[in-house]
Amino acid sequence: MKCTSKKTWRKISVLMLVSLLFSGCANAKPSMSYDPESSVSAYRFEKSTSSGGEDGKASSFASGLCLRDETTLTGGEVDLSEALSGVLCDLNQNRIIYAKDENMQLAPASLTKVMTALVALKHAELDTVLTASENVKITESGATLCGLEPGDTMTMDQALHALLMQSANDVALMIAENIAGSKEAFCEMMNEEAVALGATNSCFKNPHGLTEDGHYSCAYDMYLIFAAAMQYPEFTQIINLDSYDTIYHDKDGNAKEYSCSTTNLFLRGDYTAPDGITVIGGKTGTTMAARNCLVLLSKDSSGNPYISVILNCSERQFLYQEMTDLLDHV
Repeated sequence: MKCTSKKTWRKISVLMLVSLLFSGCANAKPSMSYDPESSVSAYRFEKSTSSGGEDGKASSFASGLCLRDETTLTGGEVDLSEALSGVLCDLNQNRIIYAKDENMQLAPASLTKVMTALVALKHAELDTVLTASENVKITESGATLCGLEPGDTMTMDQALHALLMQSANDVALMIAENIAGSKEAFCEMMNEEAVALGATNSCFKNPHGLTEDGHYSCAYDMYLIFAAAMQYPEFTQIINLDSYDTIYHDKDGNAKEYSCSTTNLFLRGDYTAPDGITVIGGKTGTTMAARNCLVLLSKDSSGNPYISVILNCSERQFLYQEMTDLLDHV
């Protein structure tokens, strides 16, 4: 009797498995087929007052997001000729009023700090005391700094004011290290938050937005991130201020005065929003790579909120001119 080789047995076993898969077993129906109306379907849940869905049924992922529709403007109705990307979102109607390459991955500059603030507000209390490390001595040319020295301490509330109003890069790094232990660990938290928000065209390599390979976002993602940050009243209160004064302390406990003004030229009065539109606040960003960027929260005369984003505009004056034109379509 001739012996069958191991190789042959392997072939026979594979053929038997394939035969089973394509036999009557493959046509067997599952014991419980999917039914969105079923009371035992994973699609259903016990209704809660915060669900926002129908009784016993979950809302879809996109139910609370601003999306394009047949009325979305995409052409020359808005002058965004000096910018690579932009979006205007109506938060009450959950629709995009205008969009230009809103998913284009671009350097976001200091708009990054909106995500930094969001993660900070989510994971720390406002009275948390932060301590500056040696790493706050950022030497990059043109970097905006609060002037922190190693050992300086300030509360999270003070740090968020410096982060969002002055756009202090050293403060961004201090926040990151105190919350996560390192810049790298904090960036992991930022990217996890981006995924949770559906901001899939973003990747953060630092908490401040200084130019770094692989650090990018897009106009639509910035809308998502900014909208999430708005859920914290402290965020909206800070971005609405035009100036701020406080006292923090050095490593020996000595008082250090700190004052800053907003970088938002609408709040400073250098530019005026269209009639009927009030700019509540926002975040600016400027680097050589990102050029000029701006995200804003505005309201119309009825108090309806809007988020507008412009990325990579050639000049600061064009940034505000084109943002004004964008807001004119609210």
